[in-house]
Amino acid sequence: MNGTELLLLVVVIVMLLLLSVLAIAETSITRISTVKARAMSDSTDSRAARALVKLVQHPERFINPLLVTVTVLQMGQSFLVSQLADKWVTGVAGLVAIFLINVVVFFIVSESMPKTWAIQHTERAALGTSRLTNLLVSFPPLRLVSRALIWLTNVLLPGKGLKQGPFVSEQELLGIVGAAAADDVIEHEERELIESIIEFGDTVVREVMQPRPDMVIIAHASTISQALDVAIEHGYSRVPVAGNEGDDVIGIAYTKDMMRAERSGDGGTSVTSMLREVHFVPENKPLRQLMREMQTGKFHLALVADEYGGIAGLITLEDCLEELVGEIVDEYDDETPDVERLPTGEYLVEGGLAVSELNELLDIRIPDDDWDTIAGFVFNTLGHVPAVGDSIKYDGWKFIASEVQGRRIRRLRVVVIPVEDDDEHEHVVDSAK
Repeated sequence: MNGTELLLLVVVIVMLLLLSVLAIAETSITRISTVKARAMSDSTDSRAARALVKLVQHPERFINPLLVTVTVLQMGQSFLVSQLADKWVTGVAGLVAIFLINVVVFFIVSESMPKTWAIQHTERAALGTSRLTNLLVSFPPLRLVSRALIWLTNVLLPGKGLKQGPFVSEQELLGIVGAAAADDVIEHEERELIESIIEFGDTVVREVMQPRPDMVIIAHASTISQALDVAIEHGYSRVPVAGNEGDDVIGIAYTKDMMRAERSGDGGTSVTSMLREVHFVPENKPLRQLMREMQTGKFHLALVADEYGGIAGLITLEDCLEELVGEIVDEYDDETPDVERLPTGEYLVEGGLAVSELNELLDIRIPDDDWDTIAGFVFNTLGHVPAVGDSIKYDGWKFIASEVQGRRIRRLRVVVIPVEDDDEHEHVVDSAK
């Protein structure tokens, strides 16, 4: 081995060591959150901790220069190894041997070992490499080259992805939350709250509202005393008041206003004399927007209108909050569970239960594109007004209408179908008629 070959070998070893350090930096720093970095800076108050805070606050500023440096070192190391192989060995077998040795050495020294150590000692690794990384990414020529390469990438592959930077999808985030709960990093209740917050952004008013048949509406001709009796009977603090035609709602009667009026001797006055403004919202309005409007406008109840202008239902601020924190039950609420498991192994399900909730409970895949509730699924699949005993089969389960009120399915029995009785078709309709 002459002097030139020895120098090339030393340069290759140095490149491998630099790649090892950069692998530690990339793995550890990207695993440190901004909050964690600030906490480490407050506790140690070192230059390394301050540099770490600077890096994690703007990850896009160090990721690209770091990756450019890693790419240059990898290509340079491979090129120099190929030059040494050309001098040391002859024939294809020798070149293949050098290639395989280089792959093994590179993987162990510059990938597996440093990244594994960085994962096991994240905080120590991040602090140990933060100043070097900060110095590297602050080098003006490297930043210029990095920006030029990103610009070229955006030209060749136009779109918002590279300009906006990396992101995490909802499913990935839910997976992270699930893994954290499994490792006891967060409590089960915290996991449920985080998942509710993530799903809250995709929820629309139609999925949460109280449907029109379940609404309590005060007749237009009612007196204040009569309206107050209705409100107290159902335990409501706000009740819609119907218009002359019956299908319209002209305002909201507040129980506290009616109680004050009755104590003043005005109980015989028409309830329409003390109505407050009613707010209407479309049924596809995102729940997050409605909740903000309720906070800003200081109202707790809104009526939901369908695409034809008719009243589809009613929604309250409590309904919005329940999507985040779960059921809020008071002394006036019916505590009958939406799903009740019977001793026979069957389930007794409320017709208004959301399809997504039943899918999660039974681990099935009922579609919910054209309906929101399990009653809607059964009704539309049957294709006619249901009667008690009508049923359908779907995905290994049988859904039987056990309680029907008018044209509405109030409760269903859900029964698992034995394998030998299951049908090949996706769903089968059985009618009691």
